[in-house]
Amino acid sequence: MTVANRRFTLSLSNGHDMQCELFLPARRNSKRAAVIAIHDIFGLTDDIRRIASRLADAGYPAVVPDLYDNGSMKPLCVTKTLLAHETGKGLAFEQLEAVRQWLLIEPELDVQQVGVMGFCMGGRFALLYGAQAPLAVVAPFYGMVPPKAEDLQGICPVVGGWGEKDMIMGKHGKLLNKHLDKLGVEHDVKSYPDAGHSYMNNHDTFIFRELGDYSPLRSKYNEAAAEDSWERVFAFFDKVL
Repeated sequence: MTVANRRFTLSLSNGHDMQCELFLPARRNSKRAAVIAIHDIFGLTDDIRRIASRLADAGYPAVVPDLYDNGSMKPLCVTKTLLAHETGKGLAFEQLEAVRQWLLIEPELDVQQVGVMGFCMGGRFALLYGAQAPLAVVAPFYGMVPPKAEDLQGICPVVGGWGEKDMIMGKHGKLLNKHLDKLGVEHDVKSYPDAGHSYMNNHDTFIFRELGDYSPLRSKYNEAAAEDSWERVFAFFDKVL
């Protein structure tokens, strides 16, 4: 795993400085594009760092913001983030916007386009933020999709994936396809019949390795589905950016 090239903070409207990590590619992509990687419910872990490193290896500067770092005590930070996740408004969206603005003005990066990629909780944040902000591409994975297409009005091109073995959110990929068809938004959203929830997140823990198959979410890393998703993500980025 590539180590973050820089750890930095961004000031929020409440006066708090949010922790972020930047991953720089050895060779930049020619599209002057960067990606915000939005973590899952477990927060800023080595797994989301691994994902940001994969983006950097492909030429995309990637920033991972800690959405749980919002100026409150940790339990309240998590509660505030999850509330924003449900309502589509709140400090978490200011946090994401602060990162987008920073990417566009940081002189050493020379970024003109910003995309987001999110997982589980981060997948829903990616969708909702993508409908609010002037992004270039959105890559959500196995997050909760809003019930109405109108909730995603204004979203940019979307590439993502869901695992059909996920008994709770497995059908949301097909729902997202319907929404984007209705909105006329370019997209590549695939449902994997042999994968469950978190199939791109390689949390190397006993719970995920040994017990994932027994949870309703069927949360477990699936290398075949993950690698296919990475191929689709980078092909879609090349196409739309």
